[in-house]
Amino acid sequence: MTRASERATSAVREAILRGEFAVGARLGEVELADQLGVSRTPVREALSRLAAEGLVDLSPHRGARVASWTVAELDSVFDVRLALEPRSTARAATRAGPDDHDALDDLAARMQHVGSAGSAQDLDALVPLNREFHGRLVALADHPSLAAALAGVVHAPVVLRNFHAYDDASRHRSLAHHAEIVAALRARDPDWAAAVMSAHICNARAAMIGPRQQTDRTDPEEKR
Repeated sequence: MTRASERATSAVREAILRGEFAVGARLGEVELADQLGVSRTPVREALSRLAAEGLVDLSPHRGARVASWTVAELDSVFDVRLALEPRSTARAATRAGPDDHDALDDLAARMQHVGSAGSAQDLDALVPLNREFHGRLVALADHPSLAAALAGVVHAPVVLRNFHAYDDASRHRSLAHHAEIVAALRARDPDWAAAVMSAHICNARAAMIGPRQQTDRTDPEEKR
């Protein structure tokens, strides 16, 4: 991949993850090329790369669009996360040092500040903090194969702005999990760290998929 393609891939990926493009939004090659100051070729290569990451849907008839997910697809995403992320977090617990603990603790506290109910609540601000928290855990695990496998499944909840799907109770649980994960890392307890991460992912799945499953079960006649 050329340097221009790498820059385009990074820029479009970040724009999608920041929510600048809504789920299902069209990603025009010409418009993106003009916006990024590159030719269409790097943009085309970037969109193909992002399609492989699961962030973009490519169709011969509809072009490129920000990926969307069915309930079944989201459920599969969480299945993969449950299989991999607790294991990765357990490895991080045996490798993290005091500086890592402090950095993660700071992220957990900042998420608590912007995620708790009240005038300071900013759910969109949670997204980059959450990405950094989970990204640090994956980096600490120092397992390239696990990291590569997780990279393909962690984007869906971010793109769907998952914290907006949480009710107050599930959001409170999620924020508390971050702090408990740090406590498990400080204790250098891989089993504890893995168990909390499993609960964290199950909480996210219930918050995101539960309401959509209820909608899908609604009688078609009631939707008209």
